[in-house]
Amino acid sequence: MHLAQINIGRLIAPLDTPALADFVAGLDPINALAEGSPGFVWRLKDETNNATGYHPFADDQIIVNMSVWESLDALRAFAFQSDHMDYLKRRREWFAKFATAYMALWWIPEGHVPTIAEAKERLQSLDEHGDTPFAFTFRKPFPSPTAA
Repeated sequence: MHLAQINIGRLIAPLDTPALADFVAGLDPINALAEGSPGFVWRLKDETNNATGYHPFADDQIIVNMSVWESLDALRAFAFQSDHMDYLKRRREWFAKFATAYMALWWIPEGHVPTIAEAKERLQSLDEHGDTPFAFTFRKPFPSPTAA
């Protein structure tokens, strides 16, 4: 089994404004860091090599990031123990607070590529039920189920 993740954020301004210049400038280096990290499997990307062109929510200021990892430990190491952490610390400069779930983790069979619709369902599940084996967070992770 592999671990899928989605995180979303509502930008404080359009991507092409000075307020988000540092965020935009960091996209390629952070994505390259992810792709070079141990345990990385896949990430959602569009023709610009990031996922900012996807607008799966009614609010076009909401952007989405999705990736797949070999394990929770691999994702955790990238997210919190690499240079990504410096980028993450600046999120309040670029994103508005979210009243609903903005990040979800879930286990998928190896080789499965999660869809945005699938990921949105996981976010909704977190809002409605909290952490469960279907969708969970770093705060309350669930172990990988045995592959059938």
